[in-house]
Amino acid sequence: MTTVSPARRREVIDALRRGAVPSAGLDLFAVGLDRFAAAIGDDLDSVAAGGSVFKAVRGEYGSGKTFFARWIAEQAKQANLAVAEVQISENETPLHKLETVYRRLSERLTTSTFPPSALRPIVDGWFYALEEDVLAAGQVIADDAGALDEAVETLLDQRLALVSRSAPAFAAALRGYRAAAARGDAATADAVLAWLGGQPHVAAAARRAAGVRGDLDHFAALSFLQGLLAVLRDSGHPGLLLVLDEVETLQRVRSDARDKALNALRQLIDEVHSGRFPGLYLVITGTPAFYDGPQGVQRLAPLAQRLAVDFSTDPRFDNPRAVQIRLPGFTVDSLVELGGRVRDLYADGSAVPERVYGLVDDGYLGELARAIAGGLGGKVGVAPRLFLKKLVGEVLDRVDQFPEFNPRQHYALTLSSAEMTDVERNATSADEISLEL
Repeated sequence: MTTVSPARRREVIDALRRGAVPSAGLDLFAVGLDRFAAAIGDDLDSVAAGGSVFKAVRGEYGSGKTFFARWIAEQAKQANLAVAEVQISENETPLHKLETVYRRLSERLTTSTFPPSALRPIVDGWFYALEEDVLAAGQVIADDAGALDEAVETLLDQRLALVSRSAPAFAAALRGYRAAAARGDAATADAVLAWLGGQPHVAAAARRAAGVRGDLDHFAALSFLQGLLAVLRDSGHPGLLLVLDEVETLQRVRSDARDKALNALRQLIDEVHSGRFPGLYLVITGTPAFYDGPQGVQRLAPLAQRLAVDFSTDPRFDNPRAVQIRLPGFTVDSLVELGGRVRDLYADGSAVPERVYGLVDDGYLGELARAIAGGLGGKVGVAPRLFLKKLVGEVLDRVDQFPEFNPRQHYALTLSSAEMTDVERNATSADEISLEL
């Protein structure tokens, strides 16, 4: 196994113990994703070179769509791209309100160096890069603050010329932020940066100071995204991976809002393919019902045409380069492989690795996988989260801490509805299932 730092191992194990997808370290147990690696790598290379890519990810509930998206995100960060993962929801982030999507993007913007929200360090890094470019040109000297500011303003206008045609307020807000920061007015600088990130209800005085007014609207959001990509590029980040997760929630909203959201998605895809967003890698995730059902993509014929891929063929020969890709889902064998990787990671940090390997062997992993799948009505595809949660929190932790503990003798798997997600709960009709291993 690849050498893993104690901090990274702890972060991954702690997340699995909680039943959550780790925010990092997913390459350590990415089972079944090798087939996508080359195509995703090519996409990231294209984005880093100034291209733009759209990809739709298809998978049943529990098939690992969020895991897959975060696996791509890790690779994007390794390529120095910025990353933002946005959960689409009816109330918090409706897709038909692109200004809200942009606001969530700015709130969750992250890089390999900075956690969310990385908007401020990215903007500060951009201004530093502008100053360095001005000084490198040799036309002004660092000691002449007035000339340097003027030259930076000119370069700012040049770099954002294309964006300013449709959203002049983006450049104005950047100037206002820099001016407020330079005079030590932290409150105004914070407020202007918040407005630049799409936050509503920013104080009118701060907006006046920056020469902007009103709140970001649906139509300006795409231009602000265009501006953000330009800032990222000039501050050392060649692109942005934007993940719109759980897009299938559109099926549950009012029909008018659903139609607007589907059209907004169609518009986004067209803009990506038109080259308007150089450096953008847009990924959406959804269930087969969303892509194929009457309340999803099929409701808007132009969108259905753009996402159409024939999945009636042998899954072994799915094209990873297609605009829409499907995740294979889990089997008992792949659950055992996944469990083995987690066990190996756990044992690598254990004081008694021989006990971990001896008591939690592949045979036991198979027993646990089949028991959990049985408790979920045989639906292996929705089992990975609970499987890993039980494996870490109720088996490996006990093997590691108690010398007398033997999972085959002292542990009976119990699945309670209280610990399940809605999808897991729907897979079984029993409130509580006790299964002897």
